[in-house]
Amino acid sequence: MILYIAEKPSVGRAVADVLPKPHQKGDGFIKVASGDVVTWCIGHLLEQAEPEAYDSEYKKWKKEHLPIIPAEWKHEVKSQTRKQFNTIKRLIKEADQLVNMGDPDRVGQVLVDEVINYSGVSKEKRQATLRCLVSDMNPAAIKKALNDLRKNTEFIPLATSALARARADWLYGINMTRLCTLLGQSAGYNGVLSIGRVQTPVLGLVVHRDREIENFVSKPFYEVFITLQTPTRESFVAKWKPSSACEAYMDEEGRVLSRKLAEFVRDKVKGKNGSVKAVRRDRKKQTSPLPYNLSGLQVDASKRFNLNAKKTLDICQQLYERHKLITYPRSDCRYLPNGHYDERQTVTNSIAKTAMGLVDAVDKADLSLRSKAWNDAKVGAHHAIIPTSRSMPSDRLSQDEKNIYELVARQYLMQFYPAFEYAEYQIDSKVEGGLFVAKKKSVISDGWKVLLPPNRSEKQDTDFSSEALPNVKEGDPVTCTDVRVDEKNTSPPKRFTDATLLAAMTGIARFVSDPEIKKVLRDTDGLGTEATRAGIIELLFKRQFLTKKGKEIHSTEIGRQLVKSLPDRMVVPDMTAHWESQLEAISEKRMRYMQFMQPLTEGLRTLIMEVENQDFKGLKGMGTKVVRRRKKSSKRTTPNSN
Repeated sequence: MILYIAEKPSVGRAVADVLPKPHQKGDGFIKVASGDVVTWCIGHLLEQAEPEAYDSEYKKWKKEHLPIIPAEWKHEVKSQTRKQFNTIKRLIKEADQLVNMGDPDRVGQVLVDEVINYSGVSKEKRQATLRCLVSDMNPAAIKKALNDLRKNTEFIPLATSALARARADWLYGINMTRLCTLLGQSAGYNGVLSIGRVQTPVLGLVVHRDREIENFVSKPFYEVFITLQTPTRESFVAKWKPSSACEAYMDEEGRVLSRKLAEFVRDKVKGKNGSVKAVRRDRKKQTSPLPYNLSGLQVDASKRFNLNAKKTLDICQQLYERHKLITYPRSDCRYLPNGHYDERQTVTNSIAKTAMGLVDAVDKADLSLRSKAWNDAKVGAHHAIIPTSRSMPSDRLSQDEKNIYELVARQYLMQFYPAFEYAEYQIDSKVEGGLFVAKKKSVISDGWKVLLPPNRSEKQDTDFSSEALPNVKEGDPVTCTDVRVDEKNTSPPKRFTDATLLAAMTGIARFVSDPEIKKVLRDTDGLGTEATRAGIIELLFKRQFLTKKGKEIHSTEIGRQLVKSLPDRMVVPDMTAHWESQLEAISEKRMRYMQFMQPLTEGLRTLIMEVENQDFKGLKGMGTKVVRRRKKSSKRTTPNSN
């Protein structure tokens, strides 16, 4: 008997649907006509054991217990899903062949592996286990995946990486949460101060932005514009580009802060002759954006429909599991396997049947085009989020589901539209030694941009203008007929929204200065993963570290004081960068488990001493008293991957 173990019931049922009928439904499994059985987990059936499982003394929170570092790690069966675990355990022992059908990512791999291992099967059965990677819930895709089974042992490094991440997060979250809570309570704080490897730097990001805004002092800056006239009496406006000699009067963004300097340039060039020093005419192309990964989709859904990250993920799960209209949504990849290109006709036909507003877009798509999205070398365990070959009347979808489906579908259709083309014309002129630049961009062909929703709020490129520039060449004389100085004011950075905080988490590299850490963060997922970012942001709200005012996300006084009380290295993304780099190395067999865990546990002792020297007095009188009972403490004190 072959036992297929899926990650969740909906996937299990979809797998059973493509296997021989008739089916016999059992309690937590489906037996198919061939005698094979499909069963399923309900997410994680096992969880990291609480500290008191290692020593009953740990039930009471004491500083002298820290750091708590298990000598031998333990899992516990989740009480609410114990019945399903027992069903799977029995079926595992009865099976001749096991197939891991967890979701195609790091967590999906370990989620099923840990159940198999915990069930106490023989080494031979574990070694013989197969792996099936399903990223599309439609029958044809599932059949294809079932015909392409791989050895589960090929994915041991991926599972080891997931295990290392979970244990490291446990060590950091448990020890730091207990320590900070005890220090906070000693200073007069009422409640639990939750600390996480990812959530705390995200909180630090918001707190830093809020302080930056509140401490911001607006400064005036000055721009000089001149009107130049050609011998044929054609006029155009050019902007002064300050030279390096002016740097003492400029800010770090190159803006001139001295009115006197701007007025000096104005007076110097007015009525004077100059010449054209360079002319540049370029025809440029901008290819279509790649299909979505989860973060990209969440950012656009927030901008367009004001949906938060968690809501978008929930809608995606419905479209994937229930309606089978999109592929696996928790993807961090924006590329597609080459084999998917052959399905473009079927997929676009399904889009036209499901999203009536895109019928014209489908009709005008050129399916002979092939964008850079199709690239096997850039596809890992899962690929970009795209529509499936399944269609459905749109009236069977909620408005939110329609909106998200159309976003995914538009992005897919863009792969079959030509590039956006524009002309860029630039004239550099010199007058009295100063450089003045005139630019104009004009659209040649909209290409894929015709698919952008008409009311999409985008920052308009001011270089695209209707004002024509004269046809001049290098060396042509020009005369300054008019000049003006514009005074503007520097603006504070904007508060984070759901969209910009998600974008900051994925593009966290730009918030750090160390070049090595920048590189690591660019090469990895940034802060958190596609699957965890929405949950991390939600947790910060639930823990009253963040609050929302309209679309804006603000840090609360508790969140600010917590960040102020912690060592800087706990509220910046550097540690996560190092971890992610090493976890990636484990999954690629470039690093061993103990090479990651040993320095981490040693560093924990140092960090504890560092935190003990911090001042938590700013939290006095804040918080709400939390009674830590066994059933509830796991939610508050045991982090997931945050």
